Amino acid sequence: MASTIGTASISQQLRLKNESLDGLNRQKACTACSKNKSVVIRAVKAPTQLQQRSPASTGTVKQAMTMTEKILARAAEKATVSPGENLWVNVDTLMTHDVSGPGTIGIFKREFGPQAKVWDHEKIVIIPDHYIFTNDERANRNVDIIRDFAQEQNIKYFYDIKDRSNFKANPDYKGVCHIALAQEGHCKPGEVLFGTDSHTCNAGAFGQFATGIGNTDAGFIMGTGKLLIKVPPTLRFILDGDIPHYVLAKDLILQIIGEITISGGTYRAMEFTGSAVEKLTMEDRMTLCNMVIEAGGKNGVIAADQITFDYLEGQKVKVPTFLVPATQKVWMDLYTIPVPGANGKTCAQIFEDAGCDTPASPNCGACMGGPRDTYARVNEPQVCVSTTNRNFPGRMGHKEGQIYLASPYTAAASALTGFVTDPRDFL
Repeated sequence: MASTIGTASISQQLRLKNESLDGLNRQKACTACSKNKSVVIRAVKAPTQLQQRSPASTGTVKQAMTMTEKILARAAEKATVSPGENLWVNVDTLMTHDVSGPGTIGIFKREFGPQAKVWDHEKIVIIPDHYIFTNDERANRNVDIIRDFAQEQNIKYFYDIKDRSNFKANPDYKGVCHIALAQEGHCKPGEVLFGTDSHTCNAGAFGQFATGIGNTDAGFIMGTGKLLIKVPPTLRFILDGDIPHYVLAKDLILQIIGEITISGGTYRAMEFTGSAVEKLTMEDRMTLCNMVIEAGGKNGVIAADQITFDYLEGQKVKVPTFLVPATQKVWMDLYTIPVPGANGKTCAQIFEDAGCDTPASPNCGACMGGPRDTYARVNEPQVCVSTTNRNFPGRMGHKEGQIYLASPYTAAASALTGFVTDPRDFL
């Protein structure tokens, strides 16, 4: 049957066959081919219950575990865990922001007391990034609440913004929470990260168990550093082959979600592997893992490799001792750096010359349709081609707005033509 990748209308031929993987359940697989290059995508699901075997003569039988199971076993201080098992895990990092932070703080104070202290002020990350560039008083109050709490609790990692007129005037501001977590060294292979944002699964690109939680769970973690969770079964996606130059990671994950449906990964760990994944940059890997929630996934995960460690070596990150060391990161403002092959122009100049608004105010406002004056919020029933990750009706503002998710290539091509456009016309 024929299909397309994202909105770029890239024709593919899909064929199904049975696959097996080291004792895991047999499941259908698909091979996606495009022109003379191909990406083979195979999805294999781990069994919900492991088969029982008699002990060997030497004693207990070792149990094979998936990547997610190994991470959770370590966090629960257990030798083995199985899908469906409920267990208490020790949390390495908790993230909250200006949308869910006030609710989380309220629950923490209600349950642990108004004078209670958080379990570890260095393991909580608070990032205002949704409701900041707005004059809405209620939204501003949200930021005031998390700022007061951060000062009260001496939260080490509070990426504040005080001058809303010029985001560059705020040395502590780091932009969108998912990228800030990655760039500031909070995404570490083998660790457990919870965040009050459904796209916290973004951090799975680092070989970390990362998933979104609600205010109640986050409030409990604030006080105890622990959380009771159920071990998810694993759905493995094996992407082999060469990715055509006009196909980006956003196209791949949109294609995968289209194939398995928006509920195809419900409460499953979606693991990505294969030669195509091994060639992806960390940014591309984050794109894959970020959107597993759009298929109902509990978490997305990619095994840490040299590309992961090279990225971490560019940051001042203390990687867990059972992995590798890291060094230091150099910060740069990409909007002020000349783009190669652009006659010395910067990103900002290129956008402005093309008639775009001046790039400014990096935040999640447009993604979730914050206050009416939030940048790019759709206040009228308009058509929008967006590189964001969710397009539920009303998600970006007006409930009748038509939001089409696309890769950066497709969005750029569409900006040139005024309609959804195949980027191959310009590449």
